[in-house]
Amino acid sequence: MTRRRLADLLLVAGIVALFAVPLALRPGVPADSGGESYAGTDSVASELVEKSGYTPWYEPVFEPSSPEVESGLFALQAAAGAGALGFVLGRLSARRRTPPDEG
Repeated sequence: MTRRRLADLLLVAGIVALFAVPLALRPGVPADSGGESYAGTDSVASELVEKSGYTPWYEPVFEPSSPEVESGLFALQAAAGAGALGFVLGRLSARRRTPPDEG
């Protein structure tokens, strides 16, 4: 086995471990949680705030009609951010490769 193939296999094993270990261990989640082990931190935080008696002083400007629309908007936001980051990194990389104009 070549050194490169070994490195590739170790990288793949590492990526699989990054996904498998949190799913297997489920730290801090009671076993009888009823399948809601990965509730988002936003929902957990809002539940704690509501239990403390706090009442919000404004209403949201836009509230998605369903969770699917909400996740679609979140994915669109993530794609726009990734596109902007990729554009900036591409421009910086291209600027480094092109020689300066001699005028």
